[in-house]
Amino acid sequence: MKLYNYWRSSASWRVRIALNLKGIAYEYVAVNLVADGGQQKSDAYRALNPMAQVPTLVVEENGVARTLTQSVAIVEYLEERYPSPALLPRDPYLRARTRALVEVVNAGIQPLQNLEPQRYVREELKGDAAAFTKHFIGRGMLALEALAAETAGAYLVGDEVTLADLCLVPQMFAARRFGVDPATLPTLARVEAACNALAAFQSARPEHQPDAVPA
Repeated sequence: MKLYNYWRSSASWRVRIALNLKGIAYEYVAVNLVADGGQQKSDAYRALNPMAQVPTLVVEENGVARTLTQSVAIVEYLEERYPSPALLPRDPYLRARTRALVEVVNAGIQPLQNLEPQRYVREELKGDAAAFTKHFIGRGMLALEALAAETAGAYLVGDEVTLADLCLVPQMFAARRFGVDPATLPTLARVEAACNALAAFQSARPEHQPDAVPA
């Protein structure tokens, strides 16, 4: 497997955690989103991922290279191909709640903090991109906190790590980066700490990636 990703991309981070949890070996291929206008915009990379985003996973099946994009789709593919440890509960209701928490982050928060929306607000609309991003992250994280309180145990959904936790940890990192106070998110902060105690989460952190830029 080859994972095309960027050290600080929250979507890439989710996939790294999943690969680590499932013990899957992969080749790390760095895509620098900020150097030279962004390597993700090159013709070569767009041939793999027309959205010019990370992550992209290339897998070989029966001698054929296949390409997957979008982090949640990638993790669900890994879940089906490598079902242990499970990242989705067996109970239908809890499985649906897990996916709901995932989509709060994946669809409701994270896209608004990406480089391109920030650039558009800053350069095209002449607005305050940092304030824009902080507003929508803060609003979304408060909603996630309220929803998680109904299902949280040691982790966001009960006492086993799920796909929701893979989305939570990178999003908490981004929330702090954009000035959202974690003190307003006690359930999320508690679960984040429990996740970060696990080796699979620790090794997936941005600062441990080969393309990480020192602070």
